[in-house]
Amino acid sequence: MISSILVGSGAALGAMIRFTLNNYFESRTKRLPKSTFFINLTGSFILGCLFGAKLSPEWFLFLGTGIMGGYTTFSTFNFELLILMKDDRPMFYRYFFLTYVVGLISSFCGILIGSFI
Repeated sequence: MISSILVGSGAALGAMIRFTLNNYFESRTKRLPKSTFFINLTGSFILGCLFGAKLSPEWFLFLGTGIMGGYTTFSTFNFELLILMKDDRPMFYRYFFLTYVVGLISSFCGILIGSFI
């Protein structure tokens, strides 16, 4: 029961942060969706930091699974990829590879930094 409360309350906070940042950055064009890219890369980095910090299970449920799960946005990323696949193939490939490659690098850097916390 407490695990569900930790994850649910964290997810609500993460979704509110994502919504706020998305509205701040959003000047959406058919080019690289900057807000989703920023959110997913910072989310990868922060989740790496949390993982590297070896938090207690309760804190990781709240911060990692909850807030970061609500903050990052895989479904929006995939929807944007579908639009780019239809409208701008070169940007589709750039967005796809940049998100995954830089996301993995961000996670790795976060784990390294988190292990020193």
